[in-house]
Amino acid sequence: MRADARRNLGKIVEAAAAVMAERGPAAPMELIARRAGVGVGTLYRRFPDRAALLAAMGEHYVHSLGEALDRAVAEERDAWSALRAFVLWAGDSGRGVLAAVLAGVPEEATVGPGFEETRQRWLERFTALVRQAQADGRMRADVGVDDVVALLNLFACHPGSLPAHVAARPTWFLGLMLDGMAAGAAQG
Repeated sequence: MRADARRNLGKIVEAAAAVMAERGPAAPMELIARRAGVGVGTLYRRFPDRAALLAAMGEHYVHSLGEALDRAVAEERDAWSALRAFVLWAGDSGRGVLAAVLAGVPEEATVGPGFEETRQRWLERFTALVRQAQADGRMRADVGVDDVVALLNLFACHPGSLPAHVAARPTWFLGLMLDGMAAGAAQG
């Protein structure tokens, strides 16, 4: 894909997430194109219908998770610090718009040809990071990958389900919950 086409793809997916967050998954494609700063023809050339756009949004989201996970691993001093940085990044309320929109549509609508493979690669790397943090003695051994994914799912995909006082400070509450997953935290 050419660099300008890749940029347009990113702009369209981000605009679609913002517009759909405001107007729902049935938001007008013309509005999405306008918000992305591209012509309607460009939008329809890349995404002939809403299903193709939703599938691209799902793939883009999972790809961004993989890039962020890799970045956290490269930038942090150990597995626990990388896991913590990634979870806080993924749970950021501004970033969760795309996840929240995707959570509101049927899963089969967001699954494009590369989605499952990309998701599986991310999950394998994420699992390895959790296990490494546990092996290093920095993360509780009784906390599973599914527990951390459930936490991410709640904060990133379903922020509307959070109590108002939690939604007002999601990063603080995520940090608090991560502290409870750290080795040495009280178990009950």
